Amino acid sequence: MTPFGIVYTLHVLSALVWVGGMFFAWMVLRPAAMKALEGPARLKLWVEVFQGFFRWVWVAVVLLPISGVGMIHLQYAGFETAPRYVQVMMGLYVVMTALFIRIQALLLPELRTAVAAQDWPTGAAVLGRIRRLVGINLLVGLVLVAVAAARPIF
Repeated sequence: MTPFGIVYTLHVLSALVWVGGMFFAWMVLRPAAMKALEGPARLKLWVEVFQGFFRWVWVAVVLLPISGVGMIHLQYAGFETAPRYVQVMMGLYVVMTALFIRIQALLLPELRTAVAAQDWPTGAAVLGRIRRLVGINLLVGLVLVAVAAARPIF
């Protein structure tokens, strides 16, 4: 495998883990948890899910810019000569990372605290805010993947 092939594979797998994980959580796990679990159990489940999933998101957050910059240097002369869609992808990555860090640093600790205190109404409210931000991040991620796949010229 060529150096570009290795870097590209790491890049695609990182994006797949992050965006695919959000898609699964939003479209499959959330509806199933709503049907099968009562509020307190559902909140406890989400604390565990987020802790496990966010470890993998951090791997993606680190690997995506490293592999992205690597691909730019292997395929183009630098950032200035990279196609506009690559620059759009970089901007969308920054948006996704900012949303993720907001969830990880501010909302997840708030959810953990509410669940530990068995303050279910507060936990449900925090989970609702997390759900909204994950939904936004999923949409941004899907747009990013579509841009990467389409490679539009603009």
